[in-house]
This record gives sequence, structure tokens and C-alpha cells, in this order.
Amino acid sequence: MSIEWRKSNRSNTTGGECVEVARLTGDTVGVRDSKDPEGPQLGITPAAARGLAEVLRAGE
Repeated sequence: MSIEWRKSNRSNTTGGECVEVARLTGDTVGVRDSKDPEGPQLGITPAAARGLAEVLRAGE
């Protein structure tokens, strides 16, 4: 099974602060630095991923 990493459609080639996310398993969402796709990955729960997205959208 291939992992499909996604990044925000607001990301562009001039930005340097992009992260990518992917569903790793049914209960784990992966987060990684788009500039270092072979580097470390953080595995979090879907609920934590939603909470992270809410905080980021709010600009906190």
C-alpha cells in the first residue's frame, strides 16, 4: 500500500514552512516536514490531527 502525503493547497514553492500529512493506518496520521520527506515523521491520532489543524487555522 502506497502512502499518499498531502500538503495544504496554500503551500507554494517559495514557502519554507510546509508540513505534509498522510493517513498511515486507521488510527495514525503521519506528519512530516515537506522539505525533508525522508526525515523523521510524527505519528498522531486523528483527533490530535484535527486539534492541531484547528490551532493552526486560528493562528495560535
